[in-house]
Amino acid sequence: MVEKDKITEEKVKRSGIFDFKDTYQFAYRWLRDEDYDVEEKKYIEDVGADSKKVEIKWEATKKITDYFKIELKLDWRVLGLVNVEVEKDGKKIKTNKGGFELKISGTLIRDYQSSWDRNPMYKFLRGIYDKYIILGTVKKYEMKVFTEVETLAEEIKAFLTIEGMK
Repeated sequence: MVEKDKITEEKVKRSGIFDFKDTYQFAYRWLRDEDYDVEEKKYIEDVGADSKKVEIKWEATKKITDYFKIELKLDWRVLGLVNVEVEKDGKKIKTNKGGFELKISGTLIRDYQSSWDRNPMYKFLRGIYDKYIILGTVKKYEMKVFTEVETLAEEIKAFLTIEGMK
């Protein structure tokens, strides 16, 4: 049986002027550059009279070994998104204004292929394997999940800060 252990969760919030399309593409490219397979599970745009609301769910997975896999879930929630023009250095730039929250959660998945579920003896041995033999490896990969989530959140925050300075 696949075992999923949620390790950590981070939030990135932004309110004001930002380029949503660029932020979306930056996060996607970061995940792809880090060898994640990204699947968009949900994309809903609710267009109102003067603004729109966007809800997006991504599931990004990366195989570490034949036994371990990292899963990152990104839940985007964008409210009051409107297109605006701002002037920077005498040039008019099209961008967006609104607020968004990005929740990133990281999970370590063990035995993602259910290799140890073939019979009751394998399940028993897997319990021993997880608790005693590879405990150090599990801790190492849990730290890797924690670091990846934290790094992604910090990279997006830095991108938004730099984007705001343009």
